[in-house]
Amino acid sequence: MSAKLITIFGGSGFIGRHLVGRLAAKGHQIRIATRDPEGAAQLMTQGTVGQILGFKTNVRDQRSVEKAVAGADIVINLVGVLYESGAQNFGRLHVDAAERIAAAAKAAGAQQLVHMSALGASKDHESAYARSKAVGEELAAKEYPGATILRPSVVFGRDDDFFNRFASILSLAPVFPLADGGDKKMQPIWVEDLVDAIDRILETPEQQGKVWEFSGPDAYSFCELMEKVLKFTNRKCLLLPVPSGMMSLMATFMAMAPGRPQLTPDQVKLLKYDNVPSGDFPNLEDLGIKPTTIDAVVPEYLRRYRRGGGLKYEAEK
Repeated sequence: MSAKLITIFGGSGFIGRHLVGRLAAKGHQIRIATRDPEGAAQLMTQGTVGQILGFKTNVRDQRSVEKAVAGADIVINLVGVLYESGAQNFGRLHVDAAERIAAAAKAAGAQQLVHMSALGASKDHESAYARSKAVGEELAAKEYPGATILRPSVVFGRDDDFFNRFASILSLAPVFPLADGGDKKMQPIWVEDLVDAIDRILETPEQQGKVWEFSGPDAYSFCELMEKVLKFTNRKCLLLPVPSGMMSLMATFMAMAPGRPQLTPDQVKLLKYDNVPSGDFPNLEDLGIKPTTIDAVVPEYLRRYRRGGGLKYEAEK
């Protein structure tokens, strides 16, 4: 694929930070549409001078979105939040912004639209997050026929917000509650595998315009994942099964705390359902990608949560 101008909404987020570098290495011009261009400045070093630019954008404003996609060959929407905070809510970001970005990309004549949804997205889901993701992808496909829809499972990597967050909690807490025992399954995917998949789709016309489900090679219960975190960090913590109703009550109070909540009632609802591929859509293997296991990646970056910052672990190796 010849060099393109690619606008990435949410490009300074976890997945975006990895994707920007990959696409820049292919010679593409990258426009990072973000509320905070200064916060995206560190990503500019991943390309040549002027190749990667932060572009101040408000996804809630039509004119702002139109400016961000003007002249773009490819538009990628990675916008998403795991919890609501003020104006940053599911409806505005997962639904309204998805529709707005897709319509603007179509009007601007973009050759491709890639829209990031989530595995398990469903308009009938108990979780507002999952419902909003489902409505967002439906509107994106309506406004931009031929859009590529991506549904990844939980995404992990060195700077992730999943394993790092729980490693931090489990390194301090003597007891950790598990909603209904944490028996629901999920198949986390390595961020580099996800980025590799996006790159291959962008370069392969016959793979575009599809719905994709992306996950890792193995399904684990949430409890099993927490046990892995404890093993990787050499920590001890009692994993205590509690009814999901009690967990929701606890999450209600946790969500009221200042700053980022450790858990919200809506996230508890997500944990009541399996988060694994349906098998009805193509996956990593259809792109020739062998998914990477958790054990191959996560232990290395969770070492810092060991006592002594993992230095003893290093010496033992």
